[in-house]
Formats: sequence, C-alpha cells, structure tokens
Amino acid sequence: MAWPDSIDTAQEVDIETSAGDDGSVHRTTIWAVVEGGDVYVRSLRGPRGRWYRELMATGEGVVHVDGEAFPVRAVPAADPDSIERASEGLRRKYPQSRSLDSMLVDDILETTVRLEPR
Repeated sequence: MAWPDSIDTAQEVDIETSAGDDGSVHRTTIWAVVEGGDVYVRSLRGPRGRWYRELMATGEGVVHVDGEAFPVRAVPAADPDSIERASEGLRRKYPQSRSLDSMLVDDILETTVRLEPR
C-alpha cells in the first residue's frame, strides 16, 4: 500500500526514532491518523515520551506499518487547526477504545506532530 493509505487502515503503527549521537534506535507502537491526507501522531506521555523527544530532536523517523517502512520528517503541529484535525481523526478511528480520552487531554495536545514522507 502507499502512503498514507496503509497508515489510515492500520490500528497501530511503529515509529522508529534515534537517540542521535549514540545511534541507538528505538521502536514504539503508537496510534496514527490520517485527516485530509495529512498523517498525525501524538504522544500519550506528552513531552516526556521518548519517541516524541527523539523525533523532535532529529526531525526524522521511520514509520513501520504492514511490513513497509516509510522514512518521515516530523513537523510540529501544535496550532489549533492541526490539533483539532488530529483529535477528530483519533475520535473517528478509535471511538471504542478506552484509551481515547487519554489522547485528548489538554496536557498532551501540544505534542501533535504531522508526519511527511521524505
């Protein structure tokens, strides 16, 4: 499948980030949504989340979904429009999840990120 269709249909994806200087690579399973053709992610742990910190520090990562790897560039998306689009995507994609409300709390909205293929 092509970007972003495979992300839109997957319940979860893995994001691969790097610690930078030491070259350690980490993979974390996260939620990703597609709204208006844009891919959004948000850190459940807010700014403390390791994958979020590493992604913001380097600006790059790799999304793994359905056996495919998509190198991505991270674009901070903490503006009100992007936050609402991401939140709407989460509500649409995960309406039955008990974790949904945790992804919509004010404390983590600022960690909304748009992922673009690179």
